[in-house]
Amino acid sequence: MAIVLGGNRYGKAEVRLVRIDRDGEEHGITDLTVSVALSGDLADTHLRGTNDKVLATDTQKNTVYAFARDGIGSIEDFGLRLARHFVGTQPSIHFARVAIEQHSWSRLSIDGAPARHSFARTGDGTRTAVVSHDGERSWVLSGITDLTVLNSTDSEFWGFPRDEYTTLAETKDRILATAVNASWRHAAAGDTDWEASFRTARTGLLEAFAGTYSFSLQQTLYAMGERVLQRVPGVAEVRLSLPNKHHFLTDLSPFGLDNPGEVFYAADRPYGLIEGTVLRDDAPPAGPAWD
Repeated sequence: MAIVLGGNRYGKAEVRLVRIDRDGEEHGITDLTVSVALSGDLADTHLRGTNDKVLATDTQKNTVYAFARDGIGSIEDFGLRLARHFVGTQPSIHFARVAIEQHSWSRLSIDGAPARHSFARTGDGTRTAVVSHDGERSWVLSGITDLTVLNSTDSEFWGFPRDEYTTLAETKDRILATAVNASWRHAAAGDTDWEASFRTARTGLLEAFAGTYSFSLQQTLYAMGERVLQRVPGVAEVRLSLPNKHHFLTDLSPFGLDNPGEVFYAADRPYGLIEGTVLRDDAPPAGPAWD
């Protein structure tokens, strides 16, 4: 029986980067967490401990900061620049993946006027991008995580199988809440307006959630993915992971009070987790970006 080295990669994870754009008196802020993973001709490193083909992870971190000096732009473009650099400059590196989270900030106001250099972290979800490059082709996934949304009505859940372990009551009116985690795969990594694409996709997700009378979170998931594909022609596939943030009606009868659907207990765990993919029937293969 032979023992061989399988797939492997290495890199610098969670590089924290904040860039302040100081063009004029009104400043801008870009707050990122960048993770780099590289793979290629690294068998000797694993089998014999030689490091002549290993680009140090500290060098990867420094490259992230150095590239930010020239500006960041969209996180998809920043990821493409980095991934292509690592593969293009290191003969031993054949594949690079750069995953980026963009943490959102909003500009503060002073007496109703926008502050020039003051910001607050927002709860609008975290924008994401995962960029992969193999020396010839590039793949781009855009997305958003932890975008918490809630419908206070227009949601039902009934007609499900019942057995000896079922205690859940059927309902024709419930709160539906989730933290949206969505990624969408672009059919090509060419000349794309990443900012407009992201805004349109995010708006589509929110509009579909708000506008769907839901009989299940699965139904809502499909409607959200479908809306993104309808609104953004360059997207081939959408993957969603939706935890069901349960809200249970609180029993106030011990206190002599009724509860006409107004007071709820928000449970954090356990929770239902609904996941699914919505794609065009002619979508090209996903490639390594989803791995």
